[in-house]
Amino acid sequence: MQTASSPIRRDIVLIGGGHSHVAVLRRFAMRPEPGVRLTLVCRDTHTPYSGMLPGYVAGHYDFDEVHIDLRRLAQAAGARFIRDEASGIERTAHRVTFAHRPPLPYDKLSINIGSTPRVGQVAGAEDHAVAVKPIRAFRERWRELLTRLAQRPATLEAPLRLAVVGGGAGGVELLLAMQHRLRHELSAQGRDPDALRCALFTQSAEILPTHNRRVRARFMHLLQARGVAVHTDCEITRVEADRLIDARGEAFAADETVWVTQAGGASWLEGTGLALNEQGFIRVNDYLQSVNDPDIFAAGDIASQDDRPREKAGVFAVRQGRPLADNLRASLIGKTLTAYCPQRQWLALISSGDRYAVASRGPLSWAGAWLWRWKDRIDRNFMARFNALPAMSEGKSSRAAPRVPLDDAEQHQALSALAMRCGGCGAKVGASVLSRALADLAPITRDEVLVGLADPDDAAVVRVPPGKAMVHSIDFFRAFIDDPYVFGQVAAHHALGDIFAMGAEAQTAMAVATVPPGLEAKVEDTVRQMMTGAVKVLDAAGCQLVGGHTGEGQELALGFAVNGLIDEAPERPLRKGGLRPGDALILTKPLGTGTLFAAQAQLAARGRWIDAALDSMCQSNQAGATCLVAHGARACTDVTGFGLLGHLIEMTRPSGVDAELSLSALPLLEGAEATAAAGILSSLQPANVRLRRALRDQAQWREHPRYPLLFDPQTAGGLLAGVPPDRAEACLAELQALGYGEAAIIGRVLAPEDAPGDAPNDDPAPIRLGA
Repeated sequence: MQTASSPIRRDIVLIGGGHSHVAVLRRFAMRPEPGVRLTLVCRDTHTPYSGMLPGYVAGHYDFDEVHIDLRRLAQAAGARFIRDEASGIERTAHRVTFAHRPPLPYDKLSINIGSTPRVGQVAGAEDHAVAVKPIRAFRERWRELLTRLAQRPATLEAPLRLAVVGGGAGGVELLLAMQHRLRHELSAQGRDPDALRCALFTQSAEILPTHNRRVRARFMHLLQARGVAVHTDCEITRVEADRLIDARGEAFAADETVWVTQAGGASWLEGTGLALNEQGFIRVNDYLQSVNDPDIFAAGDIASQDDRPREKAGVFAVRQGRPLADNLRASLIGKTLTAYCPQRQWLALISSGDRYAVASRGPLSWAGAWLWRWKDRIDRNFMARFNALPAMSEGKSSRAAPRVPLDDAEQHQALSALAMRCGGCGAKVGASVLSRALADLAPITRDEVLVGLADPDDAAVVRVPPGKAMVHSIDFFRAFIDDPYVFGQVAAHHALGDIFAMGAEAQTAMAVATVPPGLEAKVEDTVRQMMTGAVKVLDAAGCQLVGGHTGEGQELALGFAVNGLIDEAPERPLRKGGLRPGDALILTKPLGTGTLFAAQAQLAARGRWIDAALDSMCQSNQAGATCLVAHGARACTDVTGFGLLGHLIEMTRPSGVDAELSLSALPLLEGAEATAAAGILSSLQPANVRLRRALRDQAQWREHPRYPLLFDPQTAGGLLAGVPPDRAEACLAELQALGYGEAAIIGRVLAPEDAPGDAPNDDPAPIRLGA
């Protein structure tokens, strides 16, 4: 993230995490362009390398060996990562649109989303076949098939019939990989591998029609030798649950059908006004620019070069990465663009499932296990370029002068952002910027609010309903992720947590934010994204945003002062001091956000770990609090900055009780134990560790791998509550049914004189802390 010392001048938005875009990110990581910000938009955090996907299906590679971690790569390149799927482009306004978040402005846009088999063109295919793309959906279906196979009764002798529709290199290679893996699984289960029946269908007169006759002959021999039924000149016109029907009306039995043919462009492109060819691919010139919009580029399978038609193959997407990056850069700084000329012949290494490969280049062909080993080495070296990233160093940024030209108004704003900034009210964000940024916000309204954002004044005026008492709380922190929309959501969830932990209803909120200075359009978009995310969460909680304050600062930060309502009855609030001996301690969300985001800052966390952590943070505590109250919870708090132990001590001391915890019962976010074991901990961890003096007999479990996570500071963490023991299991079941899938009973409350309980699972003894 670039600070105010280098204000953002222009935005390059990359839609899709294809092979061309990962190369663009790598080139910008190696040579950043001052004043230019990259944003990668992709629904999947891990993108597969197509050259290794068949090997993954065959069981030769694990998940991480064949996937590029886009979140880590974007971070290394200084780019933002938006985990979402684009739904359209407003070309006049220069904005990418989404289904569930605000539009994203761009100055230059690039699209690298691959192609999609058009299963909707064949009756029943959408319901009964799985397309190989998007690969995420295929991967999930493949895992389901392997699971079903493992659960199939051994006494069931009926064959498993696998059909692949598509006779190109992708279809042939995928079928052989699936056959190899499924036969291996059957053999490992003591079953007859010949119970697997495989068939390949193509409407072409021969398989692999774009390759030479030697390659076709080799694969026909391989398919026949492995018992695959090959059906050429066979156009599938209907797919049913257990069979395929061709144009002649002939039926073929199939339990599982994979679709690897009839690829086209994404349907949402049709509404963009971009020039598309008959298959829905974006028409581009030799500079990879859209032929009717020079601010939009495209590469990989989604692009169709008007004067240079070519086959859809990963090698071209990889080769287009460098000219695409150079032309995106050149188009912003006013330099000449470079033409991309695809090669006429290329080397294709097509695997056959069993660590054997066939090479194809023009009229030439070779085959052998040595080719698979060569391919394996090439693929691993390619992946290392994007996954073996150096650790992040503090303050790394380009010191070169920005080369991006600005108009007169922008030049004045850029100079102002670099100048010494005023303090006091001179540091406020300008009124015009704020009014534009907040214009589209439409927060809910509550009857008690007499003066709020809809009718702004010096202060909000809110009525307190009769019989109610006010509950006040405030939270504020700087951004720890580069997506302002998601950051706004997390900040709102975090601030609401204290209100829900008291058993209260959220009523109103006041926001306070700091935003780095820069060009007005960029500041405006940051505020809009952040506050839209926050208001979405506040609205869902029934909490009306009634005002706030926005000022300039070196880093993006956001917080809320939240007011809630609760019955005036003195016993009504859920206080920290209400624990009683015998209560079960229930934690509603997993731990680990502190260590995981510390690891992310060092490029040491996997993207999917961060995804899961953000998903947990963006889960509201509202339903959980209601459930806990309904099951008789007598004390509650939200687990945040002081960590689990710190917040539990805040409960045991005023309650005058002891507590014991089971380390093995603690719910943890994926990756948290690994990053903690690596010694990657939050900067607040040392202060939290000082609270260990409340623990008794530490020596026996201090080496436990989960011990450091007792002190891990949480952001938007779960609720910790004491529930009567006879209602704890029912409470836990309801929490899990409400979506708190990691909720767990982690310990119990004891009277100070009580003896310790039995050690659960692998714990040397329950951890005990005193009042």
